[in-house]
Amino acid sequence: MTEGHRITVTPADVHVEVSVNGVKVAESDRPVLLEETGLPTRYYLPREHVREELLRATNSETTCPFKGQASYWSVHLDDEVHDDLVWSYDSPIPRAEGVKGLLCFYNERVDLVVDGQALARPETPYSR
Repeated sequence: MTEGHRITVTPADVHVEVSVNGVKVAESDRPVLLEETGLPTRYYLPREHVREELLRATNSETTCPFKGQASYWSVHLDDEVHDDLVWSYDSPIPRAEGVKGLLCFYNERVDLVVDGQALARPETPYSR
């Protein structure tokens, strides 16, 4: 692991809602929070708390040295497609095992409400 770079995976007791263009696409009381150096808190949600009928798998994959290989999905809302908006680590490295199989949305591209409080969209230097 790069010196000074850290990830922390913590189950949380908060209510999270995720919306895309006003459409609620996920809601959970069992998120897992992933804190990573230089990135906003990521909210990983159980698949059953995400409207999977709106998701379409893409061919996109990335490899993170701190979490492993991620697979991606686009969100389809009527005529709108939000490419690679959701990702998951099905076989994360041991340090990130707590997010295995959970789904995560880019905070920068969705509306997040945590315990009734709308979060501002963060700006990050890269989107993956």
